[in-house]
Amino acid sequence: MSFELKQHPNRELTGGDLLAQTLKRIGTEVAFGVHGGHLDAFLVGCEHSGVRLVDTRHETVAVQAAEGYAKVSGKLGVCFVTANSGFGNGLPGLATAFADRSPIFCVTSSPPLRDLENNSLQAFLDQVVVAKPITKFAHRVTHGEEIPRLVNHAVRIALGGAPGPVLIDFPIDVLFTPIQAKLISWGAITSQPVFKPGPSTAAVQEAVKLLKTSQRPVIITGTGVGSSEVSEKLLVLASEANIPIFQSPKFSPLPASHPNVAGLAVLLPLASPKPDLVVLLGCRTGMFLGLRSGAIIPDSAKIIHVDIDGTEPGRTLPTALSITSSSCEFLSALQPALHAESYRAPDAWLRTATSLQKIPSPHEDEPDYPTPSRMHPHKALSTLFRSLPPDSIIISDGGEAGAWSFGLQHLAKPSLHMIPTGYLGFLGNGFGYSLGAAIAKPGCLVINVQGDGSAGFHFMELDTYARSGVRVCTVVVNNSVWGMSAHGQELVYGEKDAARPASALKDVKWAMVAEGLGVRSIRVEKLDDVEAMTREVLGGEGPSCVDLRVSSRPIHPGTTAMVGMTDDPNMVVVPYYDNVPRATYK
Repeated sequence: MSFELKQHPNRELTGGDLLAQTLKRIGTEVAFGVHGGHLDAFLVGCEHSGVRLVDTRHETVAVQAAEGYAKVSGKLGVCFVTANSGFGNGLPGLATAFADRSPIFCVTSSPPLRDLENNSLQAFLDQVVVAKPITKFAHRVTHGEEIPRLVNHAVRIALGGAPGPVLIDFPIDVLFTPIQAKLISWGAITSQPVFKPGPSTAAVQEAVKLLKTSQRPVIITGTGVGSSEVSEKLLVLASEANIPIFQSPKFSPLPASHPNVAGLAVLLPLASPKPDLVVLLGCRTGMFLGLRSGAIIPDSAKIIHVDIDGTEPGRTLPTALSITSSSCEFLSALQPALHAESYRAPDAWLRTATSLQKIPSPHEDEPDYPTPSRMHPHKALSTLFRSLPPDSIIISDGGEAGAWSFGLQHLAKPSLHMIPTGYLGFLGNGFGYSLGAAIAKPGCLVINVQGDGSAGFHFMELDTYARSGVRVCTVVVNNSVWGMSAHGQELVYGEKDAARPASALKDVKWAMVAEGLGVRSIRVEKLDDVEAMTREVLGGEGPSCVDLRVSSRPIHPGTTAMVGMTDDPNMVVVPYYDNVPRATYK
C-alpha cells in the first residue's frame, strides 16, 4: 500500500520529507526534541507535513515528553535527538521508557555513511549498538527509499505486545538526499491499530471460578489500564461485581469519585481483614507493590495476574492463575462471564476497602511548623491539593516530595496521577512527563510536583512551558535538602553522627528563577496563605510555579520503611533493599 506524497513547490523531496510524511501518515501530530543540523531535512519536512514540533531545553526531557504524551494520549510518542551528543543526552529517556514499557519512536541522525569510522564530527558512538539494550528495536537506514517500510516496522514493534521504545538512526546524507519515488518501499504503511492478544476461554473460566470462591477480592491496576476504553470496561465490571479497585501509585487513571475506586494500593496494609484474592491487571509486581514483603499483596491471598507480557506473572510472587492478555481483551471476556454467573462480592467488603483512604492521617495532629518558619509538608500539600480544580493531572516527582505528594493526591480529585521516577528511580522525569501530558490534553491543568532536589535537574524547561503556552504548574516542595538522602543517612548512622555527605542544599528562590523564565510564580511561606495564593497563581493563562517552603521534618514514613532499620544486632541494614546478616567466624 502506498500513499500520495505531498510535493514541495520549491524543491525536490528528500529523505527527511519522506520520514516526516510517513510519521504523519501513521497518525503523528507532534514530535518533541532539540534542534541539531543533522536533522534539518526532517524538521523542515515536519513543518511542511503538519507535524507540530515542540523543542525542549534538553534531550532527556524531549524523550520523556514523548513518553508522557504516550501515557496520557494512549498514542505513540515521537521524539528527535541529534547525532551522538543529543543521542547521549536522550539515553536516560530511552532507558526509562524501556523500563516502564512506554511506546515511543525516537528519530536520531549520524554523519554521512561514507564517513563512518573516520573520526568525523559527532561520529564516535555507534548509536544503534548503544541503543539496542534499552529499546525493543534499533536500526540504521541506509537507503532513503526504505524509510516507510522500516518506520512502519519499528512502530509495530513499539506498539505490539508489551509496548516500548524504538529508535532509528537516519544518517544525514539519507535525510538530505532527494528520493526516487519509483524505488520507495512502502511496506504495510498504515494508520490502522495494532490488535492486542486476548485470553483463552479456559483462562477466563478459571478466573471466574477463583472469583466465585473469594469473599474479599480486589483488583490492582497499573499502566496497562491507561486508556479510556480499558478504564470504562473496568468500571463497568467492578460495579456489576461489587469489587473494589486499588491502583498502583505509579499510575492512577481512574476517577477518585467512582464508588468502586478505593485509592492507592499502598493503603492495603491498613485493611482488616486482608484481601483473599488479588487480580493484578496490567501491572507488574515489584517496588511499587511491596516486592515480596506481603504488606500490599498478602502472602495468604491468591493471585490472578493478567499482563500482556507472559514473562511477568510469577516473576516475584506465586500466582494461582497467569494470563497473557491485554487488559482490554481480558475485561471484554471476563465481564460477560461474571455477569452470567451473577457474581457480586459482599457489600461489607466493598465498604471496608473503600473506607481506607478516609482514615485520618496521623500527621494532622502534628505542629503546623515543625521547624521555625517552615510549613509541615503534609499540611502544605494537603491545602494546595484541595485548592486545585478537579480533573487535573498530577505528576509526583522527587524522593520524599513525591512520597508526600502521591499519598495526598486523591484530595485534588485528579483525572490521572503518575509517579514519573518509574522503576529506575529517575528524578526529574516529571518535567518531560508534564510537557507531554499538557500537549496530549490541551487545556487540562497539569501539576508538576518536584522536590527542590529533583527540580534542579530540568528547571530550565519552564522556559519550554512558557514558549509552548502549556498549562503546567510546577510546585517545588522546597525544604533545602535532599530529603530522602539526608534522612536515610540519619536513620542508618544516627542524627548526631551522620555527616550527611552530598545531601545538603541551599534555600533557592525558585519563584524568582521561574519569573526570570517568563513564568507566573509565587513563594508561599505560611500555611494560611497556601490556598489563596495557589488559586491566584492558577488564575492566569499558561504555565505557573509555586515555591512551597516546607520543613524537612518529619521524616516521611516511606523513607523509614524503605531504609528498613532494625534493632537486631546480627543484621546489617542495606537501605532500600533486604537487610543482610553479619558475618560470623565460628
